[in-house]
Amino acid sequence: MTVDVYRRLAHFLDQLPGGFPATDSGVEFKILQRLFSPEEAEHFMHLSLIEETAKVIGCQASKPVEEVSERLAGMERKGLVYARLKEGHDSQYSAVHFVVGIYEFQLNKMDTALVEYFEAYLPYFIDPEVWSKVPQLRTIPIGESVAATTAVMDYERAEALIQRHDRISVANCICRLEKEILGEPCVKPVETCLSFGSGADFYVRNAMGRYITQEEALGILRIAEENGLVLQPDAAQETTFICCCCGCCCGVLRTLKNHPAPAEIAASAFVAVHDEDLCDGCGLCQERSQMDALYLDNGIMSVDRTHCIGCGLCITTCPNEALTLERKPEAEERYVPRTTTDKYIHLAKTRGVLDNRKMAKIFLQSRKDRLLAERDS
Repeated sequence: MTVDVYRRLAHFLDQLPGGFPATDSGVEFKILQRLFSPEEAEHFMHLSLIEETAKVIGCQASKPVEEVSERLAGMERKGLVYARLKEGHDSQYSAVHFVVGIYEFQLNKMDTALVEYFEAYLPYFIDPEVWSKVPQLRTIPIGESVAATTAVMDYERAEALIQRHDRISVANCICRLEKEILGEPCVKPVETCLSFGSGADFYVRNAMGRYITQEEALGILRIAEENGLVLQPDAAQETTFICCCCGCCCGVLRTLKNHPAPAEIAASAFVAVHDEDLCDGCGLCQERSQMDALYLDNGIMSVDRTHCIGCGLCITTCPNEALTLERKPEAEERYVPRTTTDKYIHLAKTRGVLDNRKMAKIFLQSRKDRLLAERDS
């Protein structure tokens, strides 16, 4: 019975937009057993991506509201569900993807066994074919790397993304923490992960992060540039977070780097361009590229466009201004949905786990459960 609940939970997670693919080794079940009790697994499977109160979820699960409320509050503290709190209203809970979601929310709970399970699972998690169509993250350039003459959308400027928000939190990087636990500590700064709005509230409420001002957040962008960190926000125009990532720790960047042509699956609107006449072959830019996109050819640096993900880190370090970022042709740019919800609908449809009929059924079920909960209250 216990084994069965984790198999059902794995299937349930795999039906969410982010997916939870099966492996031959079964390491995914070891992860779930470390994170969820059987009772928590059962409660999780009564959730959806639509935020609902404990009263509605209890009605749907045929369980007492007090039991459901207590269980979900505990699961939020464990980083197993997402919760949104509004003053004067009941807490609302929703299911959360394994990545981005449950994995990142284990910030205060990582141990060696869990890290080793995650590392064993990583090669299976990111499907390059799906990621190339609908990535969960995108790469945006460091601000100073983009020339004033280059067209840049507001949602491609980290500074503009930050300035949209008055509630911002910063947290430690889960990927660099993981490497430290494995005895491979990174020299890059650790407190660099930004969340916005209700996401910031979630991190602070669960002791994973702290609130910061807009100016402090802009300062973290400067720290990222100085330390060669790639800016990776949510792959939506109205982004909910920005990760500042290094190629040695970040699971996404490591996966991209292992691909023969990272630029084919990375979501970026830009690519580096090199001017041979200005280059003196100093090699500083090579040290900054997280994808090994630059190489020396007869003493002159060249850009491998199949590896460049348009982060701009090589641009800001070139003493001769021999490198610039240019916008890719429109046909090579990825669609960037307006909201995170739009992104997940697009991702779920691409993965084949959602169609219009199923989506309508989910919304109708939610409406029905809310009416029943209201009737019984």
